[in-house]
Amino acid sequence: MWEGFSAGSVLHTCLAFSPSGEPYVGFSDGSCSHKTSVMKFDGTNWVYIGTAGFSAGFALYTSLAFSPSGEPYLAFEDSGNSGNATVMKFDGTNWVYVGNGGFSLGQVQWTNIAFCPTDGLPYVAFEDFGDSAKAVVMKFDGTNWVTIGNGGFSGDTAQCTSLGFSPSGQPYVAYVDGLAGRATVKKFNGTNWVNVGNADFSAGWVDYTSLAFDSNNQPNVAYSDIGNSGKVTVMEFNGTNWVNVGTAGFSAGIADWTSLILNPNNGQLYVAYTDYGNSGKATVMRFDGTNWVNVGVAGFSTGEADFTSIAFNLNGNPHVCFMDEANSQKATLMKFDSVHVGIKESLTPKFSIYPNPAVNNITIEISRVTEESNFTIQNIEGQQLITRQITEPKTQLDISTLPSGVYFVRLTNDKTVEVGKFIKQ
Repeated sequence: MWEGFSAGSVLHTCLAFSPSGEPYVGFSDGSCSHKTSVMKFDGTNWVYIGTAGFSAGFALYTSLAFSPSGEPYLAFEDSGNSGNATVMKFDGTNWVYVGNGGFSLGQVQWTNIAFCPTDGLPYVAFEDFGDSAKAVVMKFDGTNWVTIGNGGFSGDTAQCTSLGFSPSGQPYVAYVDGLAGRATVKKFNGTNWVNVGNADFSAGWVDYTSLAFDSNNQPNVAYSDIGNSGKVTVMEFNGTNWVNVGTAGFSAGIADWTSLILNPNNGQLYVAYTDYGNSGKATVMRFDGTNWVNVGVAGFSTGEADFTSIAFNLNGNPHVCFMDEANSQKATLMKFDSVHVGIKESLTPKFSIYPNPAVNNITIEISRVTEESNFTIQNIEGQQLITRQITEPKTQLDISTLPSGVYFVRLTNDKTVEVGKFIKQ
């Protein structure tokens, strides 16, 4: 647990793990006139990445993601550019603009950045007040920010935009749809943005929509469900209809800042949120296939937690960052240590991956083979791409069809969980 590590108060905390497994947290930094800052935990201390307060002006709705090559990118509403959308990346020395600063048509809210798993390009979704406060998605093509399909593709205003990709690289956006106030998800089919199932599929008004794909590659949306006393509901699109995942309104009380994610190690959905059924503290729950169950203690933070953001490290431990009311509204990061009870986890793998970098094939070599030895390969988005049982000390694998980028190999047996990585050129 790292309580109150930022220099001052924060807003809009966002969490992501680097390819090497270090936690990075981005936020609007009260110690720097609420300009953007990013910090990482280097194993001993929290340190700034580049300069603290690197944006041109104060920033809101920060969203952090890593490129396939391992560079951190931060998207935000940029008051230094009229409140328009800006994306910056850390080039190893400085934070630099990706394309032009303030590239959206107008002022934005709910900026959300993600990298496409097939082309490796950054995409950003947001509510664009330069386009009637409707949903817009843009990508950086290497030179310019270009609009995906039609700008302002939502039927009405779009709040709480949440961006994700199917494994095949189709962009999906979940949002709260205008006057109806209900949840809607659209996907881009290569030409147009089309509804995924019915528009406005939630039972009633919602807030804080958060999109994630499950282990069956189906889109799921978590939200604060006003029709169920403001409690958390998660719905899945089963190919035909949107259906509840477990019971609707499963949290103890009203929930804000829902953050939904798939644990790539066990294939279960996890949701973090501000839990007003537990004094506004942070709670994480997971779906065990039948019910939503608490991960550890409900309301585990010391005080009220806002802007909750959840991510998994390489070993499958859930981490949650938030603005910590009990620590002067500074940033706090907490982790749950008992994901793999009785299993030793190691980030220094006792297996080899070669060649590394690789183009067409890799060999995974281990010293001990057991009946329970398995490995999975996943991309930086946490999507499992290949799963195999290991039957001999050396396993050769064809990776020629994988896009260029960083990949992780997670080896499990009856005693240990070990993680390594390789680069596909």
